Amino acid sequence: MTFILSETPSIGNHFIAELRDVTIQTDSMRFRKNLERLGEIFAYEISKTFQYLETDFETPLGTATVEIFEQQPVIATILRAGLPLHKGLLNYFDKADSAFISAYRKTNKAGGFEIKMDYISTPPLDDKIVIIADPMLATGLSMVLCCKELLSQYKIRELHIVSVIASTEGLAHVKANLPKANVWVGAVDEEMTTKAYIVPGLGDAGDLAYGVKS
Repeated sequence: MTFILSETPSIGNHFIAELRDVTIQTDSMRFRKNLERLGEIFAYEISKTFQYLETDFETPLGTATVEIFEQQPVIATILRAGLPLHKGLLNYFDKADSAFISAYRKTNKAGGFEIKMDYISTPPLDDKIVIIADPMLATGLSMVLCCKELLSQYKIRELHIVSVIASTEGLAHVKANLPKANVWVGAVDEEMTTKAYIVPGLGDAGDLAYGVKS
């Protein structure tokens, strides 16, 4: 299943537009907040796919029967750019456990790059619903590497991938290599630069959220 937020008019498109706007990007706090807001929107949409149980709750005037989801997800994030998106997901799934993955591009002498993964900090994921977030899905290499590592260690019940901007190539790579995953993206752009940055994209999400790295 693939869900593309921008295909339906909503307030989510307004937040994506602000993330892309170079005049607004100078405000890193607002950039982080818009990523967080989109995380909340994705959390709401993902929650529609969960299994629910009827549960009785006592009110001051009687008993109310409400459907609540039967299992809290685990929210995983690829550092560092994924942190605001993680916070938005966690705002709605506020009883969820969290996992963190350190992965980055390492440039080689030929001018290309390879994906390196330093560590994973995670609770047990067997039979869990896992939501993994990274704002940009460019080549899709980082996402596939991280997901395959988790899947090799745990028998994950459901896997949901969340990104704000994806390239057509990156989305295809993820779907080809993780066919059972549900993919949730804000918008899909057709092009990438020779350095694998999405065009028009929005730039480097980590730098815009937390400052330029050395």
